[in-house]
Amino acid sequence: MRVGLDRLPSLPSLVRSLAQQRVALLAHPASVNHDLVHIHRVLLSLGVRPRTIFGPEHGYGGEAQDMIGVAHAVDPETGAPVISLYGDSFDKLSPSAESLRDHDVLLVDLADVGSRYYTFVWTALLAVRAAVRAGMRCVVLDRPNPIGGTLALAEGRSQRPGYLSFVGLEPIPVRHGLTLGELVAEMGSRDGVRVGPGQQLEVVAVEGWRRDQTAAHWDRPFVPPSPNMPTADTALVYPGGCLLEGTNLSEGRGTTRPFELLGAPWLDGAAWARELGAVGLRGFVARPLTFQPMFHKHAGQICGGIQIHVTDPAAFRPFATYLAVIALAHRQRPDQFRFRTERYEFVDDIPAIDLLVGGSEAREAMVAGASPREIIEAVGPVEREYAEVHERAVRRVA
Repeated sequence: MRVGLDRLPSLPSLVRSLAQQRVALLAHPASVNHDLVHIHRVLLSLGVRPRTIFGPEHGYGGEAQDMIGVAHAVDPETGAPVISLYGDSFDKLSPSAESLRDHDVLLVDLADVGSRYYTFVWTALLAVRAAVRAGMRCVVLDRPNPIGGTLALAEGRSQRPGYLSFVGLEPIPVRHGLTLGELVAEMGSRDGVRVGPGQQLEVVAVEGWRRDQTAAHWDRPFVPPSPNMPTADTALVYPGGCLLEGTNLSEGRGTTRPFELLGAPWLDGAAWARELGAVGLRGFVARPLTFQPMFHKHAGQICGGIQIHVTDPAAFRPFATYLAVIALAHRQRPDQFRFRTERYEFVDDIPAIDLLVGGSEAREAMVAGASPREIIEAVGPVEREYAEVHERAVRRVA
């Protein structure tokens, strides 16, 4: 398999154009080639020296935790300014006109994990839109989806009107089965941007990737794209695990297995695991345990909980599984369970769980005492029309 960055040295016309033009680079720690060499060093070896570097959420160096604003910096190797695209307000998520002035090309290389909530795809889209407004050309070096790229695995219906946010800027299923490049190309085309080789937006596609394969079958290590995405197993559960951010349940931040370890000080993990097993979902085992987060929710407290062990990735449905997890925690301790009401990803007036699910139905159904199956059936299935969107997006980049 060759990702976009692997292919770049074998595309002499593209390399020449990048070497002759003023390049802005959007990247992060997982922007590496097959030999784990970072894109910045690959570019320098090809005679391409970015004038400006942009970093997404967590920073260009990937040090910051979730929803922590990142300051601007300077690249110690080249002296190029490193501009953060994750600050304290929504307008700072896009490159400013000033930061793009005197540039010709925006080069994007970000590793995504195949879930609507993961913000890198939206950073890429906002950056491309800003660059297009500035009259720049955009090149996306694509990477495979680590949790698979088939339509059959898609789940979590697209957002209702009024529920778009930085954890879903455009209507798209939670587990969408596309690559970052495919999504940006599809959205760019909807914006009227010309997409294709040599066009205003060019995506250098992945070669040799089987869309039914997860990162466990790649010919390279999984490189963490953010602090709480340490393994390919984490990526596989994340389309469900991130839903816990909308509650007062620990999603395992502050442990070595984020999004796999789940719980709270007031939960009975053994009962929780039994009830989850009775729902009849497939592809995983919920193992009861206790754990102590070192930071984030319930830091320093002993939590009763479960670990989700995926046993069959083809059968596992993370969105459905974690909807059931939350519904059952709510049912077990309604006196202690809470939905998050604080500001979430720059939105003050909509509960975080509603932004993540894409509507209020799941939360309202849980409060009303609906069964996990009823909740899953309400918001889990992907709309039929998405099949055409998925096919078109794949075709744009192929």
